[in-house]
Amino acid sequence: MPKKQAGKQAGKRAGGTPATVALTRAGIDYTLHPYEHDPRAESYGLEAAEALGVEPERVFKTLMASLDGRLVVGIVPVTGQLDLKSLARALGGAKAHMADVAAAERATGYVAGGISPVGQKRSHPTVLDESATAYETVYVSGGRRGLDLELAPADLVGITDATTAPIAR
Repeated sequence: MPKKQAGKQAGKRAGGTPATVALTRAGIDYTLHPYEHDPRAESYGLEAAEALGVEPERVFKTLMASLDGRLVVGIVPVTGQLDLKSLARALGGAKAHMADVAAAERATGYVAGGISPVGQKRSHPTVLDESATAYETVYVSGGRRGLDLELAPADLVGITDATTAPIAR
């Protein structure tokens, strides 16, 4: 069974990442879920769902895209894919494509496969797939591979200044 840590105690001490620090500073309740990461896993998100024993539809991946020359964030269930046309439409842009991995890592301060939507180096326009609102809590990367955060979708929207829209397919 994975260890759970309440957000108020986690912060910088236990598994502290920029994401946990940001959530703690904002006073947002979250639960930290570390698990043993296998670098050979085909899907880090599905690996997390299995390791944590939760429905994969509640585990969301953070993807960086380039929309009309600026980096944006799409957060979708690990069971689906990011619909780039829907992401562009949700943000009022014309054309989106997946961001270069190195550019995403530089802009967020996180390593690919562990990019959290919370605590990024710079704020980016963010869209959370509307399916997240069907759950009391969802899981997102905690800022490194093998670490997920569980929090309320409304809190995720609030701390990332995200909008919700149907961006998954």
